[in-house]
Formats: sequence, structure tokens, C-alpha cells
Amino acid sequence: MTMNQSIARLNTSDANFQTQLQQLLAFEESSDHDIHQRVIDIIANVRNNGDQAVLDYTNQFDQCSFTKPSEMELSQAQLKAAWDSLPQDKAEALEFAANRVRVYAEKQKMQSWQYTEADGTVLGQKVTPLDRAGLYVPGGKAAYPSSVLMNAIPAKVAGVRELIMVVPTPHGHTNELVLAAAYLAGVDRAFAIGGAQAVAALAFGTETIPAVEKIVGPGNIYVATAKKLVFGQVGIDMIAGPSEILIICDGKTNPDWIAMDLFSQAEHDEDAQAILLSDDADFLEEVANSIARLLPEMERAEIIKASLSGRGALIKVASLEEAAAVANTIAPEHLELSVEDPEKLCTHIRNAGAIFMGRYTAEVLGDYCAGPNHVLPTSGTARFSSPLGVYDFQKRSSLIFCSAEGANTLGKTASILARGESLTAHARSAEYRLK
Repeated sequence: MTMNQSIARLNTSDANFQTQLQQLLAFEESSDHDIHQRVIDIIANVRNNGDQAVLDYTNQFDQCSFTKPSEMELSQAQLKAAWDSLPQDKAEALEFAANRVRVYAEKQKMQSWQYTEADGTVLGQKVTPLDRAGLYVPGGKAAYPSSVLMNAIPAKVAGVRELIMVVPTPHGHTNELVLAAAYLAGVDRAFAIGGAQAVAALAFGTETIPAVEKIVGPGNIYVATAKKLVFGQVGIDMIAGPSEILIICDGKTNPDWIAMDLFSQAEHDEDAQAILLSDDADFLEEVANSIARLLPEMERAEIIKASLSGRGALIKVASLEEAAAVANTIAPEHLELSVEDPEKLCTHIRNAGAIFMGRYTAEVLGDYCAGPNHVLPTSGTARFSSPLGVYDFQKRSSLIFCSAEGANTLGKTASILARGESLTAHARSAEYRLK
């Protein structure tokens, strides 16, 4: 079977379309009981034995040869040396991307505010940054310097006092681009550790590794499970599922461009999801032909093929408005509006992590250097959550100041409501301050 035959074809006019769509979208990460129990044990060991447990796990899982906890820390000198030794083109690209991410992040900062009522009562909101945040960065084969920028820069723009990065270094090998990105983004301390043990160390602290208030950044199933289990002790950004792209096209974009945009997410892994919606049936076939022709050229052809045949689809819709309705049901991580008037179509979109407007706006630009964050909600969670941003590293405190007159006005109401709830001490606390 050729590639253009094995990708699913759906049509919104089919009676069972909604059922087919839900089957296509269904994805549940295998929550292996053994993995869950293993992670619980790792977290308990790190809580009880601190540095020694982290050191033992790191030597065991990453084949490192640390003999004392201090060896797990990557010094600022190492981060700077990685930056200083970068080839010029890579350094310039990282700096260009970092500056754009920073400019965008600056616009997101929440500010404190307050207002005064006629009787002198002052109400407001105080915004403060987190004291310390932890950044998990995958190591080994999956090394993503772009992830360092996207997670670290918003934290520093928010004013986080100390940013702690953990990154596994299998067999003691560091990824220089990741370390250079950490230096550029302003990471304060870095440790050569990974896995569930690194998440536990960040959540509870050890003799060497400080406890943080929030843990952000992607990782494997062990890391994701550990983040779920320490949530509550610390905040987390999100539990990320496989990468997704949804493209709405009016049939007038070069089909090769659309095929490659679908590939760009499908190449992440076999569970990634790439879907195209169009009101032009002939165009869907053109894209299918482009997929079949271009796939053999791709370095990760087997992964792309597995992704497209397992979870991809070409969907015929009756209109672009109907495509928007389907997109709102899917709530994709990445949404490309490859149409003549993307602004008009965008007014119909309610659920998407990031929206890429127009034929020339490839999703990949958002991955690296457009400016907005590439840490986005997946698996339909864009229905209720948002991209990572500066606001994830800030917290809000309510401010209330009552004048004597304000305490009299509010106290009467509070007293009545408190007595209605049979909370007498509440009522009397307010009544003491009445005139």
C-alpha cells in the first residue's frame, strides 16, 4: 500500500464523521503500572536519601561515573565555555531567537494594580515572581536548545530569582548547544541529572540541589509521571502529549508546502498527529500525491509514515467555516490557517495552542524563532489551557485595606452572611469593628 493510500480520508458529510473523528483523536499514553510504581519508589528514595540517591540513579541510568554530589553540577564556567566555543552561525541563530522570545515575553508581564473606593477602602492585586523555578531539559539524542530558550527566558523576564536547570548527560556527554542556550538565557545553576530522580530533587530539594516552586520542561514517560506525582508539592507547567498540527487550507497553497508542514510534526514520533482540512477535494488528493512523492526523501521517513498512517488524516469539509468548527472540536496544539483571508477565519477559532496565519507562516517558525512560546497545550487541552508564558512564573496576591468607614460597611454584610452560615466567630470578628 502506498503512503497516499494509507493516510485516513474523512468527510464531514459522512453520517458517522463525529465517531470517526473521535477515534482518530483518541490517544491515551500507556500508564504502565510498573513505571508508576518505579517512579513512586524513586521519589521516596530521593526524599529520604537526597544527594546519594540522585547520584546512584544518575550513575545507574545514565552510565555516569560521579563519585561525589558536587560533580553533578555544571559550572557557570562550563556554560560560558560552551557559548564561547559555538560556531558563529549557531551563536547568531541562538541569539536572534533568544532576542525575539524575550521581546515577546516582555509584553506578557502582569503588573500589580489597585483602586480606592469612596470610603477609603483600597482593593488591588500584587504580582510577584516565583522565587525559584526548575527547568527540565531532555538530554542525549533528544537535545533541544530551543526548549531551553522557550522555558528559561519567560522565567527570567518574570523576575524569577533563581533558575535551576537539570539535563541528563548520558555517558558523561554534554550537548554544547544546550549548555550555550542555558548561558544565553540566564540559567543560574545547572545539574547533569535527568529522569524521575531529577524531578524529585527539584521538588523536594537535596543537600546540593535546591527545591523549587515550579517545574517546567518536557521529558519522557518517567519524567511526565514524576511531574504528575510531585504536583501539589510544586507547580508544573503541563503534561505534554504527542506533537500535533492541524492545517486548514483553501486549496490555493502549494501542496508540497502543506505536505512538508504535515511532515514537520509527524517526524517528532510515531504518535504525533498531522491533519489537513480542506473544502477542495482535488487539493486533498494533490497533497496526498505530494506526501507520497516527498516521503522517501525524508531522513525520518519511517517515523513520518507511521505517524501519518496511524494518526494522520485528510478531511474534506463543506466550507472553511465548517473547518473552523472541526478545529474547535480538535483544539490542536498548532493550527495553520493557510487561506486567503486568515484574519477573517481566525475570528471563528476558539481552541488552539498557537495559530499560524497565512500561506507563508510555517509552524516551524514558531518552534524556533518567531517569538511566541513553543510550549503549548496538546491532546485537546487548548480548550482550557494556554501556551507557557511569563504569567506561569508570576503569582498574584489579593490586596485589601479597609478604612474605619469601610470596615463598618463591609462588616455589617459580613456579619449577616457569617451568622447565616452559623460561623459566630466570623461574625463577631467583623462586628468588633462596627461603629
